[in-house]
Amino acid sequence: MSFWSYLAESHRQLLTDAFQHASVVFQCMVIATAIGLAIGVSTYRSGWAGNLAITSTATVLTIPSLALIGLLIPLVGLGVAPTVITLTLYGLLPIVRNSVVGLRGVDPALVDAAKGIGMSRTARVLKVELPLAWPPILSGIRVSTQMLMGIAAIAAYASGPGLGNEIFRGIASLGSANAINQVLAGTLGIVVLALLFDAAYVLLGRLTIPRGIRV
Repeated sequence: MSFWSYLAESHRQLLTDAFQHASVVFQCMVIATAIGLAIGVSTYRSGWAGNLAITSTATVLTIPSLALIGLLIPLVGLGVAPTVITLTLYGLLPIVRNSVVGLRGVDPALVDAAKGIGMSRTARVLKVELPLAWPPILSGIRVSTQMLMGIAAIAAYASGPGLGNEIFRGIASLGSANAINQVLAGTLGIVVLALLFDAAYVLLGRLTIPRGIRV
């Protein structure tokens, strides 16, 4: 069977897997972004705390994704839970690092001016510092998303959702008529999803970053 014939025959399953893949990556990115921003905002003012946050999240990336999922299975079981935990942990580093670097890079004169007109610390962070640091933060979110697109395929090892199931089915049946088609369909599907997400981030950047800051 040709690759195009396989796509025509299996398109419903592929679309279901693609939707699940995109959904789990999106949800994990929302969680990772919330946690990463909270860590960045809490630690960027302190040199040692910010560096500790970056080092700690970087340490997670030294653990092979398959090993981390395997360690989580006895604790949380198979399926969605180990997938969400793994992807969230792997997505933290670029967001935390770019949050800390971006917030530290805000012009102190602007912060002092906001303080001079009576803004509270919370208001300064929300209305001045975070908007100015948003471009590098968004870049970190884009990098995290691209990473998680690939790592999410490994979640099929723990019966997780997504296109990784198509890849694993193909690998498990190497030598059969559709094995290569399954691996290729799953791989190309992940690439297409990654490109679509990245295009969405480009649009988000154009909508949320003022022209002067983009320049």
